[in-house]
Amino acid sequence: MKKLYFLTGTQPLYGPETLQEVADQSLEMVQYLNSKTCDEVEIVHVKPVADPDSIYKAIRQAEDDEDCIGTITWMHTFSPAKMWIKGLKILRKPMLHLHTQFHESLPFDTIDMDYMNLNQSAHGDREFGFICTRLGVKRETVVGYYKSERVINKINKFMDVARGVAFSNNLSVAMFGNNMREVAVTGGDRLESQIQFGWRVNYYAIGDLTTIMEELTEEEIKNKISEYQEKYIVPEDTMPQVYEDARFEAAMDKFLEQEDVGAFTDTFQDLYGLKQLPGLAAQNLMDKGVGFGPEGDFKSAALGAVLYEIARLRDGGTGFMEDYTYDLNEGKEFVMGSHMLEVPPAFASDKPVVEVHPLGIGGKADPARLKFKPVEGDALQICLIDLGDRFRLIAAEVELINPHKETPKLPVASLYWKIKPDFETGVKAWLEAGAGHHSVLTTALDLDDIRSFAKFTNTELIEIY
Repeated sequence: MKKLYFLTGTQPLYGPETLQEVADQSLEMVQYLNSKTCDEVEIVHVKPVADPDSIYKAIRQAEDDEDCIGTITWMHTFSPAKMWIKGLKILRKPMLHLHTQFHESLPFDTIDMDYMNLNQSAHGDREFGFICTRLGVKRETVVGYYKSERVINKINKFMDVARGVAFSNNLSVAMFGNNMREVAVTGGDRLESQIQFGWRVNYYAIGDLTTIMEELTEEEIKNKISEYQEKYIVPEDTMPQVYEDARFEAAMDKFLEQEDVGAFTDTFQDLYGLKQLPGLAAQNLMDKGVGFGPEGDFKSAALGAVLYEIARLRDGGTGFMEDYTYDLNEGKEFVMGSHMLEVPPAFASDKPVVEVHPLGIGGKADPARLKFKPVEGDALQICLIDLGDRFRLIAAEVELINPHKETPKLPVASLYWKIKPDFETGVKAWLEAGAGHHSVLTTALDLDDIRSFAKFTNTELIEIY
């Protein structure tokens, strides 16, 4: 289980009785939070820290614990901030500064100086906030009574992002082939992505996968076909192409496990040993959280896997998307997003159907893919680009719509969205920010989540809304 260390700040001047109250109340707070927050993350109560050595040791322990994904800090009493400098200087994992207090209401009839000395988060957290700002410590700050539903929700959102950052730091991406020839925006510095995000992006020959495909048993392939038939509508006349996708995905399952890979790319310019470009298989893998980037786009593949992990415990879908074409009726403009094959079924409003149509690119057999009616509602489109001297995230709020028009000749699944604040402003901002045609679309995350991820990965962020 993942952990968050809960560090309660205090100082020894108040005496042992007050320090014991601090310890008892912070433990009670942690127990309450654990009963209300994410079941996949345990908040670990640490004995209140009252001097530079105990602060440093607690943060060192959090940093060294492989299961720890971050810290929560709270100053119950005043905690002189110079004590925190040595510890905060080694802090690398995400931190939540919880600005709260143990009691919700002031006891006007009985309040005295003992109460004041014990319950002075309004005092201590301002001191702590200053030293964090002075040191440039990246953190999220949540303000309010710790039992409030609003505060609990914000803590859960922090937990999601902290899980995502930890996942990112251990993510491996496999590139089958390289970037599509002559394309600019899908490229990037793989070494720098590992330094900044933790992504280990490595090249693999497509033969590394086809070798596994050749060793599969018929039972393994049939088990994958059965999975498809349970999740999707699979017409009998699509079975030859579905069989090839099942071979691909069954082999990919083994490859992902043996290489410890969580995202991959492919390209239609390197399909040696494959009968068709995998569509259905890529769609199904994305539905399980495996990041995918077509045409060698490792940035979109990795970002998709990370954002899926952040969103995994929430309602909604997250996955790869591409801006494809427009409807430009004045004042009613919208985008049609799609791709050759790989639109994630997470965005389906009905049960997806397997269809087989010519691809017209790549020189291989007609592939299978899922087609479905899209969802509607608020969403977020996120793109990651490499500007040479830095990475940049661009996040745009959009509204998924249903144009109420049939596309009987379109062989792929598509989504439709209006751009905020309006078409001209939003598209112009997207273009001038340098955002590409590949992105990750999510109906589960919001701008606050992307802001947190950008903050904890030191990534420039441009917002369009």
